[in-house]
Amino acid sequence: CLSPQEDYVKAEADASKAIEANGRDVKALFRRSQALQKLGHLDQAVGDLQRCVSLEPRNKAFQEALHALGSSMHEKMKTMSCTDSKVEQMFQILLDSGEKDADKKQKAAQNLIVLAREEAGADKIFQSDGVRLLTQLLDTAKADLMLAALRTLVGLCSGHRSRTTAILAELGTPRLSAVLGVEHEQVSLAACNLLHTVFDSLKEGMQRDFRGKEDAVVLDSSKDLKLLIKHLLELLVLEGASAHGRDNALNLLIKVVPRKSPKETNNILSLWVIDQGLKKILEVGSTVCGTPGSLPVTENSRMSASVLLSKLYDDLKCDAERENFYCLCEDYVRSWFEGQELAGKLRAIQAVSCLLQGPSDAGNRVLELEGIMDSVLSLCASVRESHQLVAVEALIHAADKAKRASFITANGVSLLKEIYKHSEKDSIRIRALVGLCKLGSAGGTDFSMKQFAEGSTMKLAKQCRKWLCNEAIDAGTRRWAVEGLAYLTFDADVKEEFVEDKAAMQAMFRLAKSEDRSVLYAVASTLVNCTNSYDHEEPDPQMLELAKYAKQHIPEQHPKDKPEFVKRRVRKLLTAGVVSALSCMVKSENPALTNSCRELISRVFLALVEEAEDRGGVVAQGGGKALIPLSLEGTEVGQTKAAQALAKITITSNPEMAFPGERIYEVVRPLVSLLHLQRTGLENFEGLMALTNLAGISERLRQKILKEKAVPMIEGYMFEEHELIRLAATECMCNMAMSKEVQELFLAEGSDRLKLMVLYSGEEDEKLRRAASGTLAMLTALHPLICKRIPQVTVHWLEILQALLLSPSTELQHRGAVVVMNMMAAEREVAEQLIASEMLEILSVLAKDKDKP
Repeated sequence: CLSPQEDYVKAEADASKAIEANGRDVKALFRRSQALQKLGHLDQAVGDLQRCVSLEPRNKAFQEALHALGSSMHEKMKTMSCTDSKVEQMFQILLDSGEKDADKKQKAAQNLIVLAREEAGADKIFQSDGVRLLTQLLDTAKADLMLAALRTLVGLCSGHRSRTTAILAELGTPRLSAVLGVEHEQVSLAACNLLHTVFDSLKEGMQRDFRGKEDAVVLDSSKDLKLLIKHLLELLVLEGASAHGRDNALNLLIKVVPRKSPKETNNILSLWVIDQGLKKILEVGSTVCGTPGSLPVTENSRMSASVLLSKLYDDLKCDAERENFYCLCEDYVRSWFEGQELAGKLRAIQAVSCLLQGPSDAGNRVLELEGIMDSVLSLCASVRESHQLVAVEALIHAADKAKRASFITANGVSLLKEIYKHSEKDSIRIRALVGLCKLGSAGGTDFSMKQFAEGSTMKLAKQCRKWLCNEAIDAGTRRWAVEGLAYLTFDADVKEEFVEDKAAMQAMFRLAKSEDRSVLYAVASTLVNCTNSYDHEEPDPQMLELAKYAKQHIPEQHPKDKPEFVKRRVRKLLTAGVVSALSCMVKSENPALTNSCRELISRVFLALVEEAEDRGGVVAQGGGKALIPLSLEGTEVGQTKAAQALAKITITSNPEMAFPGERIYEVVRPLVSLLHLQRTGLENFEGLMALTNLAGISERLRQKILKEKAVPMIEGYMFEEHELIRLAATECMCNMAMSKEVQELFLAEGSDRLKLMVLYSGEEDEKLRRAASGTLAMLTALHPLICKRIPQVTVHWLEILQALLLSPSTELQHRGAVVVMNMMAAEREVAEQLIASEMLEILSVLAKDKDKP
C-alpha cells in the first residue's frame, strides 16, 4: 500500500495530468492545491487556488481556502524567521572553541539533527550556508562534533537528489571517504550511514521535489555514484584506514552495488566494480593477520569480503561475465603464488579460502591451479601456528564439494588427525577437528552412510562441546567449535547429546549474540539440524522397491529423528533460550546475515511454533517481532517459512497481543503471500485462517488486507476442492464482508458471489453453512437490494432458508431467522413469497419452542 506521502504525490500527479488536458478544470486545480499543501509546497498551492478564484470568483469554498492558506503561509514565515536565528545560534555554539559547556553543545547538536529531519528545517539549514558550516564541524576532528555534522547531513540528503549532489560537490568525495576510514568506530559508522543515504538518493531519485524541477537540476548521477564507489574500493587497500572503516566500506558495497532484484536488467555497476575493484576486495579477503605489512582487519572482514564477492558473482548474467570473474580471480591468486616466497603463498591460499566461502564455483576453479592443493597439505604440517591456521582453514573450506571431500578423505584425514592429536595450540586443534567433523558428516542425514568408525563422531562432538563451553578460549576460536557441530549434528545421536548439554547450548547462544557475526550461519545450521527443519520428502514406496531391485543405495532415517524425538529436542532448545538468541541474530546488520542464513533462521522458527502450546513463549521472547523482517526479506523459501510461522501464531494467539501497536499491520503482507498459487495447500489454509482472525479485529485491518489485493485470492479458494481450505476461505470472506468495499462486490452485476453464499448455506458441512449463512445475515441487514436479489440467484433459495430454520443447530436457526427477517422488511414482493411458502409455519413453531433462546 502507498504511504501518505506517496498518496499525495500520486494525487498531485493525477491532477496535473487533468490540468494539462483542460487548463480550466477547477476541480483538478483545487485537488492539486490540496495535495501540494500536504507536501509542503505552499507557494505552488497558492498559485492553483488563485487560478480557481479567477475562474469562479463567487465560489466561497475557493475564497475561504485561499484565505486559510494565506494565514498558514504567514505563520510559516514567522516560524522560518525564528528558525533562521535558531540555526545560526546552533552553529555558533558548536563552532565556538571557547564554549566550555558540554551540555549546551550537546543540546545544540541534537536540535540541529532533529531540525534536519524535517523538510522545512533541512531546506533552511541548506539555504543558510549550512553545508560549509557542517564541513567545518567535520574538520575539527572532534568525535562529538563530527557525529553531529554527519547525522545532520543524513537529514539534508535523505530523499533529495539535487541537494545531495550539491552537498557532495561541497564536501568532496575524498573527505567523506577519509571520515569513513577514521579509527573512531561511531564516527565511521555514522559516515557509513551518510554514504548509504547519499547512494539511495542518487539511485532512487527524489521524493520531496515535484513537478519536473528535479530533471532541471540533476541530469545524471552515474558519475557521482562511480566516483563514490571508486573511493570506497581505494579505501579497502588504504594502509591508513581503520579496520572498522574497511568493514563499513565492504558493507556499503554489499548494499549498494548488486541489483536489488533479478527483474532489474542493468548490472553494469557490478561489472564495473568487478573490473575496477575485484583484486582490491581480494586484498582484504587474503589478508593474513599478524604478518608484516598486513592490512588492519576485524574478525568479520574476511566474511564481509566473501559475501561481497558472492553477491557480485550472483549478479552476473551470462557465461562470458562469469568467465571474466574466474580469470581475474585466477590472475590474482597466481600473482601471489607463482614465484613468491612463503608469505606470498599464504596470501594465495587465504584468497582461495575467501573465494570458497563466497562464490564457491570460482574458489573451486582456483583450487585446481597447479600446486595449490599440494601447498595446502604441506603447510598443514608446518611448525608455525599462523601457517597452519591458514592451511587448515583452506582444507576445511575445500571439503565442501563431494569430489573434493573424497580426495581429502584419501589424502588429508590422517594429516588432520595428526594435527588434532599432537598440536599444542587449541586454535590449531579446533580447526583440525572441524575438518574431521566436515569429512565425517559427508553422508548427511543418511544413517547408513558412515564415514568414520562407530563412536568417532560422538567423540568429535564431545570435544566440540568442551571447547565451546571453555570461556578461557577466545570467541574467534570457539566459533570453530560451532562450525564442527554444524556438521556433526547431521547425526541424530549427536543432536540428542547436544540438547542434553544445556551449558553447551547456552554457550552457543552467547556466541550468536556476540560481536563476531561470522558464527551466525554455523549456529543457524546447527539449530536446523537439531530441529530437523530442513526439507525432506517421503520417498515413493514404488520407487523404493525399484531401487532395491536395482541394488541402488537407499537413504535410511536415524531412529532418533522420528517426530517424538524432534519434539523433545525443540522443547529443550526453547528452555535453553533459543528464541532470544535467534531474535538477536535477526537484528544484526552484518553481511554475515545472508539470505541463506535468514532462510535457516526462518526454518528454525517454523519448527519452534509447530506445537500450539509453545507459541506464546516464542512471542513473549521476541519471536513474533523477529519473524516480520524474515518474512519480508531473503530467499523465497525463507520468506514463506517465516510467513507460515506468523500464520501459526496468529491462528492460536490474540493477534493484538502477539503483534502490539502498528506491528499487527506489518503481518498482513506476509500472510497474504501464503495465498499465492505456488504455495502448498497447508500454507494456503493457514494463511486464510490467520487472515480470518485479523479481518475480525478492525476495519483498518480489513482495509489493509484489501490494499494487499487478497480478496480475489480468497474468493478463488472458496471454489477449492479441499473442504478445509474452502471452509477457511468462506470464513475469511464472512469477516471481510464487514467492509463496505467487499459488500459492494456482492452487488456487482453478473457476479456469482451471492449465489455461492446462498448455495453454501445449504451444504451438508455445518461449519461451511455457518460461515455462509452468517455472511448472508450481515449482507441482508446492510443492503436491502441483496434481499431482493437472493430469490433471483437460485430457485432453491426457499428450501435453503427453510433448512437453516429447521436445523438442529441453534446458531444456524438464528442466522436463518435473521436473513428471513431482513428479507421481509426489505421488499414487499419478497415478503409475499416468503409468506406464501411454509416459512410462517416454521417460524411459528420456532417461536413456541421454550428451549430456544
